[in-house]
Amino acid sequence: MPNPVGPLIAADENFTHQIPETFACVATTDPSWTEKVCAMAMANDGSLQIGFGLGKYTNRNVMDAYAAVSRGVEQRTVRASRRLAPQPDVTIVGPVHYEIVEPLHAVRFRLDANDCQPLAFDWLFESIVPPFAEERTHLQRDYRLMSELVRYHQIGTASGWIELAGERFEMTPDTWTSTRDHSWGVRYDVGLPLADVEPNDGIPAGAGFMMIWCPVLMTRRDGSQYGMHLHFTWFNMPGFEQKMVSSRIEYADGSQLMITDMQPRLRFDPNNRRLLGGELQCALADGSERTLQIEVLADTGIQLGAGLYFGFDGKHHGQWHGDLHIEGEHIADCSTPEQARRLHQIRDTVIQVTDQKEGATGVGNCQPIAYGPWPELGLADDPWM
Repeated sequence: MPNPVGPLIAADENFTHQIPETFACVATTDPSWTEKVCAMAMANDGSLQIGFGLGKYTNRNVMDAYAAVSRGVEQRTVRASRRLAPQPDVTIVGPVHYEIVEPLHAVRFRLDANDCQPLAFDWLFESIVPPFAEERTHLQRDYRLMSELVRYHQIGTASGWIELAGERFEMTPDTWTSTRDHSWGVRYDVGLPLADVEPNDGIPAGAGFMMIWCPVLMTRRDGSQYGMHLHFTWFNMPGFEQKMVSSRIEYADGSQLMITDMQPRLRFDPNNRRLLGGELQCALADGSERTLQIEVLADTGIQLGAGLYFGFDGKHHGQWHGDLHIEGEHIADCSTPEQARRLHQIRDTVIQVTDQKEGATGVGNCQPIAYGPWPELGLADDPWM
């Protein structure tokens, strides 16, 4: 066949094609093309958290995944990778399973018992608010498009069970909160760093970079609930400052109220850059203002570096590991400076948010970074991400 098309799969029966190809293929040859889900569920008292991620790298012929549990400073992680073909539409990698139960409302995440770590779980995410699309990610350096992807997130509850080192924990919607996101496009940090292109020096020396990505489930005194997504990035260096805010309050009927500006007053541990708490002074699109109080409930929080975010011990997202490869580790204390640098700053943080104006309190997942010097926060120029 002089002009072949990709293999036909079950999804090709649907009237949802958007490019002249089968659903087994994508519209670009870029090896960084990724479709990814990332999720977490947390006990509302901060005592336990589980994390999940699954990525499909069509042009690398790889699907990989991780499943993890954090209890205090301790973390256990299972990672799995498989050859994508001949099942590009099957979202199972070894013991790790992802299942769409009801589109845009209910998703099931499962880790089977395995020989790698004494950890298994079966968790059902059910939404409180509909999914909300975020701002498109577009990163460019000179003439090269580094990344372009779209993402939506969703906030809800978790039910199911966890088995950890012989103990069983039950998850119920009234005691556990869950969040998830789903993204696709050309993604950053996929595979080994390219050796034959101009080096990317990253953030300039002496510059400070801060960000949070934080979905929260809020509950008013009358028991009604709404979502809040807090997201900003902030570059700060002599002679230059740039802050981008993409945040909102999200309601069950699909409406939203944008947060147009955010002044963070956050505290970090200088030894490992863990978030300690603080507040966010917010300006909203309706002209109102409110202050959100941030309290870190515990040391519990999944270290996403163990899920290969920004790489881990020389391994990266989408890297080829053969037909099927399963591995993982137990880290007894992720909070030491040495382990913090090994695992990177990007980590889930179990937080409580108080919104006095709404008379509401919520729990959620804050992923913070405080890179480089922030002398007003007691953070030296210690450039590790």
